[in-house]
Amino acid sequence: MKTLLILHGWQSSKEKWQAVKEKIEQYNENSSRCIRVTAPDLPGFKKETGLTHPWDLGDYLNWLEKFSSEIPEPFFLLGHSFGGRLAIKFALRHPEKLNGLILVGTAGIKHKKTSFELFLSKIAKMGNKFYFLPFFSFFRKIFYRFIVRKTDYLKTEGLLKETFKKIVAEDLTPFLPQVQIPCLIIWGKNDKITPLEDANLLKEKIKNSRLEILENVGHTPYLETPEKLAEIIINFLSRSFKRGGIKESF
Repeated sequence: MKTLLILHGWQSSKEKWQAVKEKIEQYNENSSRCIRVTAPDLPGFKKETGLTHPWDLGDYLNWLEKFSSEIPEPFFLLGHSFGGRLAIKFALRHPEKLNGLILVGTAGIKHKKTSFELFLSKIAKMGNKFYFLPFFSFFRKIFYRFIVRKTDYLKTEGLLKETFKKIVAEDLTPFLPQVQIPCLIIWGKNDKITPLEDANLLKEKIKNSRLEILENVGHTPYLETPEKLAEIIINFLSRSFKRGGIKESF
């Protein structure tokens, strides 16, 4: 039996991946090759997994190393968005522990800010000086949601806000060529959180990789099209079974 370990995104949960998990388990019923799916809650996003201090990506990596130590043999690792950041770092440190890597709408590519984005940042900083005014919170939400079009930071409070700052500060682009295991990249064509150009960059930088683009899908394919997503994942895992190891390319 092979194991697929799923790492969800920022402020998400294992429950969001239940439909994909069930589809893969249905595959088990009709196949001689069984896939065990485990999808833990990443620390920090539920009351029972709250943090006691701000974490960086290294802290999450240490947690993943401890969690995955219970898996007795090489496994497949899937990461979505923030979970993809963590999956890449784990693949770099422990390639011998993985049969394959699956990146879904993965974050970690740091873009140079455009002139317009720099302008918006200045407006945001200036606006923060007026926090004492009535309706400040309302207009701030409108600004981030409809003008900046980024809400992860806005939804983050307390220790998670400092954790978020630490996480997004690291650019994983320089490390991508070091990923040596088979890698499947899955992306929603209409993804507005992690744009399609990021998927193309991952495909270019990770030598042993293949890109699957989902039409009419955004940043949450596990909710928008779980059946199709599960099908692509199963095909990747099945090909790996046939290859008989992690050395061979696509």
